[in-house]
Amino acid sequence: MPYPTAGPDGDSDALFGLDALAGTATPGGGGTGPARLPEGRAPFRDSPAARRLLPVRHVYAEPAAAASPRGREILARFPAANVVEVDSHWRIPGLHGNEGNVERWVRVKGETLVLGERKSLTTRPNGRSADWIAPGASNGCAMACAYCYVPRRKGYANPVTVFTNIDRIIAHLGRHIARQGPKREPNQCDETAWVYDVGENGDCSVDALICDNTADLVHAFRQWPTAKASFATKYVNPDLLALDPRGRTRVRFSVMPAEDSRLLDVRTSPVGERIAAAADFLDAGYEVHFNLSPVVLRPGWKEAWAEVLRQLDDVLPDRVKQQAAAEVIMLTHNRELHEVNLGWHPRAEEVLWQPGLQEAKRSENGAVNVRYDHRVKAEAVQAVRTLVAAHAPWLRIRYAF
Repeated sequence: MPYPTAGPDGDSDALFGLDALAGTATPGGGGTGPARLPEGRAPFRDSPAARRLLPVRHVYAEPAAAASPRGREILARFPAANVVEVDSHWRIPGLHGNEGNVERWVRVKGETLVLGERKSLTTRPNGRSADWIAPGASNGCAMACAYCYVPRRKGYANPVTVFTNIDRIIAHLGRHIARQGPKREPNQCDETAWVYDVGENGDCSVDALICDNTADLVHAFRQWPTAKASFATKYVNPDLLALDPRGRTRVRFSVMPAEDSRLLDVRTSPVGERIAAAADFLDAGYEVHFNLSPVVLRPGWKEAWAEVLRQLDDVLPDRVKQQAAAEVIMLTHNRELHEVNLGWHPRAEEVLWQPGLQEAKRSENGAVNVRYDHRVKAEAVQAVRTLVAAHAPWLRIRYAF
């Protein structure tokens, strides 16, 4: 039986009158249960729900990307789309740097797709969520979370850019993993495996609606016994259940209070669906963790997070709890993104932009962001730890920042 479809409590696109573009994570029906599709049924990415999330009408493509095997597969999936050749996926006139796109912020994400080749193949050390940040197979997202950091660098537009040279990305990862050898001692990322975040700037569950890049990564990691892929997601894609990861891919379902999600997680799967999917993903061979993310400080936030934790405790079976762990991530914001959001979703900024609680801080990549004052943040992190201990004591916190 499929998960519940998104209704009034889960369809945050309804805030903007964009029901026609709203994405839901599962086919129609009620109740809860396995997300596996019946034998012979078409993939979820061919379903009306997936098509509503990605009604692609415009494709901007670098010539080499369009001509590649992966590029041809993607273009065949969207035969009615208008294809425009561009020199660079980073510099597209009329898309990047066009302030007028703010008024079409959500629509651009669904209707526009970019194809490019990843030129720089660099794996960076991390040490928080993962040991390493892999070169991603995409950049951008069809969902529209108001706090997302990716559009800060993309100039008023943040549709999905798919990198079609997935074979080069996987070959690079294979060489990097081989150089590491076995993991010598456990750390907060994992006890025995080198963990590679493969979805830093996108959502691999949504990418799987477009092409097989996510499937190729999952299949590659199941052949590397010393490594493990990891990605966070806010979208429940049942197609991922058929990929047979054999324990070598960690899915981190991001959760937050339902009230916050309806306001901030535009076009995502409802939080209840993400939680309900955890057991099915575990049974399909994934390791399943959770991101308590982002923690947004607003009146009643502690009570709201207590309810989320009680929901996790009530819904998740013991087999999920026994292997689960969590990351606690406090909200990080940015003045430029604040200005963009005021143009398409000012209600979100009423809770995201809190100058009295926030201070400027330079991030690891050099950007100047806005985070909660260090004293406020320390108190909030401790409050979350206390809430977890009270309502979900089985949930190990891997790190909080």
